[in-house]
Amino acid sequence: MDKTAKIRQLNDAFRSSFKGGRVMLTLGISSKAEHEVTEILENVLNFHDFKKENDPYQEHDFGSFEYKGDKIIWKIDYYDKSLRYGSEDASDETITTRVLTVMTANEY
Repeated sequence: MDKTAKIRQLNDAFRSSFKGGRVMLTLGISSKAEHEVTEILENVLNFHDFKKENDPYQEHDFGSFEYKGDKIIWKIDYYDKSLRYGSEDASDETITTRVLTVMTANEY
């Protein structure tokens, strides 16, 4: 499996389960009502609308959707295990911590 395919596989597994990394919510998301946060996170968990426009590198590391008139964005970044530096190889889960951030578009 090439590196891009491995990164995509790891990102899909993380995004669809929230296991294997950290999930961060910005203030724009965390300040919403609990049921709205739950609905937004369910949209992230079930996101499959990857296109050339939002996934040019085919890593499935970014997505957006509309929620009650707001554009919601989620993205996955790759850090070393200490979360201090970027990962040297996002395809190697033994040295990479994935961080998925969910935010409103105006926070991007």
